Amino acid sequence: MRTSNTRKIRAYSLLAHGKVDKISDSTYRVWSQTEEGKHYIVVREGLEWKCECPDFVFNHVACKHIHAVEQIRLNEQVTFPLEKEGENTCETEEPVLVCKFCGSQNIVKRGYRNTERGKVQRFCCKDCKRFFIIDEGFEKMKATPETVTVALDLYFKGISMRAIVDHVKQFYGVEVSHVAIYKWIRKYVSMMKKYCDQLVPRVSGIWHSDEITLNIKDLDNHENLRWAWNVIDNESRFWLASQITEKREIADARKVLAQASSISQTRPMAVVTDGLRAYQEAITKEFFTQKAPRTEHIRIPNIRDRSNNNMVERLHGTIRQRNKVMRGLDDMETAQTMMDGLRIYYNFMRPHMALGGKTPAQQAKIADSSTPENWKSLIKKATKAKNQ
Repeated sequence: MRTSNTRKIRAYSLLAHGKVDKISDSTYRVWSQTEEGKHYIVVREGLEWKCECPDFVFNHVACKHIHAVEQIRLNEQVTFPLEKEGENTCETEEPVLVCKFCGSQNIVKRGYRNTERGKVQRFCCKDCKRFFIIDEGFEKMKATPETVTVALDLYFKGISMRAIVDHVKQFYGVEVSHVAIYKWIRKYVSMMKKYCDQLVPRVSGIWHSDEITLNIKDLDNHENLRWAWNVIDNESRFWLASQITEKREIADARKVLAQASSISQTRPMAVVTDGLRAYQEAITKEFFTQKAPRTEHIRIPNIRDRSNNNMVERLHGTIRQRNKVMRGLDDMETAQTMMDGLRIYYNFMRPHMALGGKTPAQQAKIADSSTPENWKSLIKKATKAKNQ
């Protein structure tokens, strides 16, 4: 039999998806999460709530349906919508084509320019009479877009930089240094992060948070343990935030929660964490409100608790796989760049088995549902947004 923590998490999922209907003050209808059209009736008899579901009938415990109803009664109303009314986060306006010199929209196509990457469309501005091409993110780059994106993809799949140098030389006939590859990573991760963090994912009301240690060098080239804090959404598996700190205190925990709240533009109904005491104070300070409902902190104090935080622990396995080929990270900035790039790769390009082969970005409605993003398409979108 599962503990009440697991039932509480599922109860919040029911609330987040609007599956609880009030029939009267003592009767509620809760729709099934797995069977379309099926529902269970929760009725109050005396001082106790009773449900007709098998979990309550056979196990004689408060099931997820009762927990959901009790939460509604406690908070009077549910105010955690999955997405804002009238908002469609996967639709973006097409950028208007303007002159890069004067900003005029009075432009026309005027032939092509021959570059190392092939023919590129050339434009002419009728106002300032100057010619230009549209920057798609690879302008003034000696390497081709294919070479750059292959290097990025291999790096975030766990290949070392020197192995990437050898791969690019063998298969593309291009000689680059590992320093050049690091510059590509730093440049494009920064660009894509600014674009991706402006998108508002459709997330549930349940977040999972945990921290992992990384070896990071100091000014004396000595390796020290630093903390990488991460927050992931329960339903979409969307990796909301990642922050690296020197300590593991309340202020450090608040940083990653604030970043997650800023990106999702909402506050969660519940945050699931381990037994670290800093989380309790951080969640209270970051999400406290006088109005109901308030954010609940679900603590899993030890591994004996059968409800678990496996979702974020699995994410940490992905981080360890990327980090195991590295002999320590040079500094905090390098470590944060790696985490930001890995978060972009995880959300937009890496299919998730639990989501039926979709990426978290597709599940969160901020990416095309027909095909996952790739590095080249994401760089182009980030460049268009930057130019706009």
